[in-house]
Amino acid sequence: MVNPEINLSTATRTNLLSLTRTTDLIARTQERLSTGLKVNSAIDDAIAFFQARSLSDRASDLTLLKSAIDLSINTVEVAAIGIESITGVIEQMKGLALAAKSDSSVLNRSRAAVQFNDLRTQIDNLSNDASFKGSNLIKGDVPNNLKVTFSEDGSSSLTVSGISSDASGLSVIAAAGAWSTDVNIDLAINDLDSALSTLRSTASNLGSNAAVLSLRLDFTKNLINSLSEGSSKLVNADLNEESANLLTLQTRQQLGTIGLSIAQQSEQSILRLF
Repeated sequence: MVNPEINLSTATRTNLLSLTRTTDLIARTQERLSTGLKVNSAIDDAIAFFQARSLSDRASDLTLLKSAIDLSINTVEVAAIGIESITGVIEQMKGLALAAKSDSSVLNRSRAAVQFNDLRTQIDNLSNDASFKGSNLIKGDVPNNLKVTFSEDGSSSLTVSGISSDASGLSVIAAAGAWSTDVNIDLAINDLDSALSTLRSTASNLGSNAAVLSLRLDFTKNLINSLSEGSSKLVNADLNEESANLLTLQTRQQLGTIGLSIAQQSEQSILRLF
């Protein structure tokens, strides 16, 4: 049995095609409003989609580097705090030595030497405790070096060299001979002056490295923001514009439906004449 064909007039066919197109546009606009994106997949706009993905991927890679830079700054700052504290201890030790030298009492000098040695132990404690997430730039024996990578391919980086800042590393020896002679005290004072000079140099280096890291952190943050904004501009929808489009399309759909109904009624009226 042959299926009967449905014949549509040109006007009806045109109205139906227009309604179908309008319905498709409404669906696309509603999707944009629900997702906030004008490009949801490569089908929508392959060039914009993959360009946006490339920018987003780079921003993600830089975000990981930014976190590492941030942690590196903390590591350097902790080391700087340790150096500052050790400097304070060294200054106390120098004060003890100067006071002992001006005191002729053997007993007082001996007591001062004991206090000196106690403070010397604190230098070791401070240098070994100045660690952040397992990294210590000033500990005794073998201090850690800190390499910070700035670029995705590793071509740009900074290495912060550690320096042993315990008593041995600073060449601060224990009080000799219970400080019974001025010679022993003078040797201690000379060692302390040398240690203070080393500590000031270390503090300066740490400060310079922290400044560089802070600059790179700000640069990386700004770069990430720029990449993210660029990606968003490629795929994000203008919600105000899409809302206006939806209203226009819905109005067009209503008018198209009315037009189709009128066309069909006209055709039926003509057919009734025969």
